Amino acid sequence: MKASDLGELALRNLREAILRNSLTTLGVAVGVASLVAMLSLGVGLQQFTNRRLASSGLFNAIFVAQRTNFAGFGPRAQTPVEHPRPLNEAARVEMEHLAGVTEVYPQVRFVTELRYNGVPYTTIVAGLPPSDRSDSAFDGMQGRFFSSQTADEAILGIRFARELSPKDTGALIGRDLVLRYAARQPLNSSTEASDAGSAAKSSKSGKGAQSGSSEDQGLAGFSVVPRKKMLRIVGIVKSEPEAGFGGFRETQVYIPLDLAQTLQATQVSDLREVLQGPGSGQGQRYASLTVRVKSSGQVVGVENEIKKMGFRTFSLFDASRNLRLLFALLDLLLGIFGSLALAVATLGIVNTLVMAILERRREIGVLKALGAADRDVKQLFFVEAGTMGVFGGIFGVGMGWFIGRLLTWGTNFYLHRQSLPSVDVSAVPWWLALGAIAFAVGVSLAAGIYPAARAARLDPVEALRYE
Repeated sequence: MKASDLGELALRNLREAILRNSLTTLGVAVGVASLVAMLSLGVGLQQFTNRRLASSGLFNAIFVAQRTNFAGFGPRAQTPVEHPRPLNEAARVEMEHLAGVTEVYPQVRFVTELRYNGVPYTTIVAGLPPSDRSDSAFDGMQGRFFSSQTADEAILGIRFARELSPKDTGALIGRDLVLRYAARQPLNSSTEASDAGSAAKSSKSGKGAQSGSSEDQGLAGFSVVPRKKMLRIVGIVKSEPEAGFGGFRETQVYIPLDLAQTLQATQVSDLREVLQGPGSGQGQRYASLTVRVKSSGQVVGVENEIKKMGFRTFSLFDASRNLRLLFALLDLLLGIFGSLALAVATLGIVNTLVMAILERRREIGVLKALGAADRDVKQLFFVEAGTMGVFGGIFGVGMGWFIGRLLTWGTNFYLHRQSLPSVDVSAVPWWLALGAIAFAVGVSLAAGIYPAARAARLDPVEALRYE
């Protein structure tokens, strides 16, 4: 039997029992709609999470710190290192030249005292690079981002802003506050250096004194002097921007990174620098660096190169693998529950085709008497089942997309009532739509196996005598 004849005959048979076949097709559509609606929720939530993490800059960032033998420092246990490589300007420049790296900048944060309306507040100040302008933490912020990286401006966290102005945080924008901090001042004076050497020698004698003075002369030296800076409040954020190695640790005041570096404020890492000694030609040391790459796919390669340079690294790429596993399990569970309705629709297809066999026994006998083979009869029922699967799959995808839009609308309506930004919790990508249609056709063909085999086994003589 020709394919065109087979298709024409199948469509004619479907039209003759259009009500029953339409209801069966509708059952397939409902099953596909439930499957698509469930999976679209998982896909939508995954896309929303990936967008938020990508906009935060965490997926394409690598946090670098110097290797250390200080037990308990950092998120990972470290192998003891006798002479760790210093994390200085030379190392930063070397990282900038790695393939795929877009920028490398130090993390500057320090404890300080802020005065607003004459009242002192102790907090932590952190420097932000210009690339943080695209951080999701600044979406919907009050005010604006820094006008330049050297501007005397500050952005406050919402908690600190409420502490300064409990009634109206927006009133803080445009106001000034005074930053009082301890600045480093190198000991460049020969008198100071000689006094420090004499003090070290006077506490030792003999061979021990010579050894002690030799070691002390290698130490870095600086004095701490009080300084103050006037800052203009330009913005207020509700959530913290992405943190570096070890996090911002409850940072509530942010200033431009270039400004933070020019302040030369003392940091926790300064004590380690004094104890280790800068050595000749090493330049400025950094507590940690943030390395940004072009895409998250380049994180592993760049991270391995930095490790070969002698530094320890940390990134969220490994954590994202666990996140993808979680979403894969969520999609699996949603798909299983969504397939239950499609299983019920499968029984409807079986019932429809079995009833068609009983009603068309004489027709089947005529076909066989005219020379139709068992294979032709099977193909006829398979075409009918596949047709119901195709139309049911297409209608089901449309219904599933519409259900997802309703869920998104309802979710955003609730979020707006709570003064929260809108989200897109449902998504139907092309692969999900095509996969759902193909799955519906496959299930329909599987449901047609038994009716087709039963129709092919009919004896033409008995079928012709059937009334």
